[in-house]
Amino acid sequence: MMRTTTGRASLLAALMLTTAVGPALSDTIRFWTTEEQPERLAKQEEMAAAFTEESGIEVEVIPVTESDLGTRSTAAFAAGDLPDVIYHTLQYALPWAEAGILDFDAATEVIEELGEGGFAPGALAMASFEDGWASVPVDGWTQMIVYRKDLFDEAGLEAPTTYGNVLTAIEALHNPPEMFGFVAATKVDENFMSQVLEHVFLANGVSPVGPDGFAPLDVDKTTEVLDFYKAIAEASPPGELYWQQSRELYFAGKAAMIIWSPFILDELAGLRDSAPPTITDDPTSPELASKTGIVTNFAGPSNPDGAAWADIRYFGITNDADTDAAIQFVEYSLDAGYTQTLSIAPEGKFPVRRGTEEGDTSFVDEWAKLPVGVDRKAALSDLYAQEMVDEIVGGLDVAQRWGVKDGQLALASKMINSQIINRLVREYIDGVRDAAATVEAMNSELSELQ
Repeated sequence: MMRTTTGRASLLAALMLTTAVGPALSDTIRFWTTEEQPERLAKQEEMAAAFTEESGIEVEVIPVTESDLGTRSTAAFAAGDLPDVIYHTLQYALPWAEAGILDFDAATEVIEELGEGGFAPGALAMASFEDGWASVPVDGWTQMIVYRKDLFDEAGLEAPTTYGNVLTAIEALHNPPEMFGFVAATKVDENFMSQVLEHVFLANGVSPVGPDGFAPLDVDKTTEVLDFYKAIAEASPPGELYWQQSRELYFAGKAAMIIWSPFILDELAGLRDSAPPTITDDPTSPELASKTGIVTNFAGPSNPDGAAWADIRYFGITNDADTDAAIQFVEYSLDAGYTQTLSIAPEGKFPVRRGTEEGDTSFVDEWAKLPVGVDRKAALSDLYAQEMVDEIVGGLDVAQRWGVKDGQLALASKMINSQIINRLVREYIDGVRDAAATVEAMNSELSELQ
């Protein structure tokens, strides 16, 4: 699938001829980014400037609000005025490639040039398109089970990598109000509950979509999901629970397990004054971080290989691009400039390119040394053991989301946003109907969404 590189070779030759007097500024490309916070924008501009100094290609970094990205891209495509490169979320990769917005040949060339073996397989798989890839994966993060490793070790418990291990740990550690076994998401109208539930469903290999759209939920597998979720909800405090209560209870030392995003990693170590650990009298103490373990790949009884819920971000090269210049920029951003790219927000930007080839972890090693935190800074490698750093990035190997492999991400997103599953799971927890009737209700309501 390699495109012709005649133009690119000519450009590189021209650049080589000018190295004695500095690069010739022969091109300017436009780069849309949803990382529009001032400090993140500044870091992207620094990286772009370093690329310009090396290549002679100017980069105009243009911030775009994430919620506006879809409409702005569609309008620019219609007008023939797309930028050269777009930093975008997973949801756009395949639809944009199918619509002709993205040049998947160019993305495929980048990945082949950099070496497919250096990328996390899950991140590549979710952008797989025809015989190549719709976009180039840049960074991502996975949902995590955050747990008190010290308490698990003291009780001789295995890490909470499976439904069964979680339930065993709850039986051993649940002792309210001093210690809750879990803090499950139960607030129906919070997107947090939607993400947690998709993670738990994926863990057991259950999805409401297939290649042809809606796919009826399997009664037996979904009953396993419902029973597990009811068990962790019953090991949680009463009330409408979402991310806030789960973090507060864990930080206070009153929860054995929660499900959270990696943006909790710096907070656990006392690096953010707005979310301090209260397990000790010192809100800046890294003690809780030292007692914490994480699990990214989680498995249910019907899916022993498990899965990791992931949010992956991509660089899309558009069909309006100065293709050769855009390819060089993306390659630089994922190679010589990759550490700068990840430094924008290291705690939420796991490296999807581990190294320059399969088995190489050089980019992971450099990422782990990047400072995280808000009010204080420290490297993840100074806060957490190597095995935990490996677990943090390992989830990207098996990263999944409903609908991606079946080309039904848009329908899956509609199902998630409808909060039908949230509501019916909560009603099952509350005893409104039994498992079989709950699965039947899910299938009935989800099937009506188009």
